[in-house]
Amino acid sequence: MNQRTAPAVTALVALTSVLVLTIRYDGYFTGPAVLFWWYGACWTLFALAVLALRRVQARRVVPLLLAGAVAVTVTGLIAPPRTSTDSYRYAWDGRVQSAGISPYDHAPQDPALVRLRDPWLFPVGAACAGQDRARIPGTGTAAAPHCTRINRPAVHTIYPPVAEVYFLAVDQLSPSGARHKPFQIGAGLLSLGVTAALLLILRRRGGDLRLAAYWAWCPAVPIEAVNNAHADVLGVLLAVAGLGLAAARTMSRKAAGGLLLGAAIATKLMPAVVLPGALSGVRRMRDAAAVLLPAAAFTALSYLPYVLLSHGSVFGYLDGYVTEEGYGDPEAGSRYALLRLALPDVWALPVLLGAMACVALYVMWRGSPQRPWSGALLVTGWAFFLLTPGYSWYALLLVALVALDGRWEWLGIALAGAAVYILGPVFDYQAALSVTAYGLALLLVLLATAIRARKTSPDPSREGTGTARAAHRVVGTDQAGPRGSATPGGDRPLT
Repeated sequence: MNQRTAPAVTALVALTSVLVLTIRYDGYFTGPAVLFWWYGACWTLFALAVLALRRVQARRVVPLLLAGAVAVTVTGLIAPPRTSTDSYRYAWDGRVQSAGISPYDHAPQDPALVRLRDPWLFPVGAACAGQDRARIPGTGTAAAPHCTRINRPAVHTIYPPVAEVYFLAVDQLSPSGARHKPFQIGAGLLSLGVTAALLLILRRRGGDLRLAAYWAWCPAVPIEAVNNAHADVLGVLLAVAGLGLAAARTMSRKAAGGLLLGAAIATKLMPAVVLPGALSGVRRMRDAAAVLLPAAAFTALSYLPYVLLSHGSVFGYLDGYVTEEGYGDPEAGSRYALLRLALPDVWALPVLLGAMACVALYVMWRGSPQRPWSGALLVTGWAFFLLTPGYSWYALLLVALVALDGRWEWLGIALAGAAVYILGPVFDYQAALSVTAYGLALLLVLLATAIRARKTSPDPSREGTGTARAAHRVVGTDQAGPRGSATPGGDRPLT
């Protein structure tokens, strides 16, 4: 190990060690403030590791990056899911489908599915003492209650069809009694797949392969994608691959990219925010259709088998979820927190829709078709700032976009989401927490953007279009240079 590699290795070892301690600490209910301090330590070491990677020789970057990706990923496997119970619903939906039943037809507590229950997902008696257990009404006694690990057991599933196919596949491949581990392992493999896809796209684009560390070593990945096994990681993989193909010049590859983006949307819906990025710089209708039509067709057709097999709605609890999270009522909860800080509550939703439309149109008109992820990052980032969501795993998509684009300052959104989710109970889920967390993340983006613009400002004595090019570079939607070039808009080294 030479002097240029040693600091990165040391920081990476420290990062994985602290990740182990963080994931082993079961403090979501008993010590959320302490847990967030552990999160902060992980993010600090992550920043040091990424900075140290800048000094590593080019030929050593990929081996070190991949070794670190494996080590960081494995830390998520050392404990059961710590801060989310979503994977228990995944396991249930997979089991229901294996029994030949549509996952959209019954809620978990429905007596019609009692034969599918087991003591792991549906504990009895003393095992119901955990704070993450939900009582099943009409069953058991006060001395021997019946409960479930599945959250919201009275409502139907919310997950789209590609996610449901994934749940079925994991259930079919899992040995009996494997419990939560198959979904963690599956998510770990998918997260490593994202790393591989990032490296492949960056290499083909002549970019700096170090950028992939923003995903591969990010603490959000082992915590949310692996330990909590969120299906979002499958949507991230499909979205990254889709954007990589959408950047191609041939119609066939663009269409393949559209299919993958449709699959991403049919996994978790949220990847729909990258579509404006996929249409960056499109001037001809056929170019837009090459992406949009396959995406829309795949999304619609993926629902068709479940529509035919189900007796009820295949959208499940989606409408109830939107209402529960306050997205339909601007006066409820901590959604639209930054907008509500400056505007009357009733203005929040229309202003949000107008602002997102403007950002999307700007990206589609001024963006680079060779760098669709730059526009996608801009749209996704502003969606977070305007919506201020309360779930930290939503930011996994944004982390992957940062790894493609290189503008590290947007990672502040991922840390802000973790602060809101972990510290919510401490601050009684007040809007002030969302304002503070997302406000600081927004300030970081604005400061970094201003500094980057100042550094890239052209020499006033020189003629030409430098000013316009620098302005485009600020938002990351300028034209990419030739493969491997260092022209504005090309992939940049870590900063």
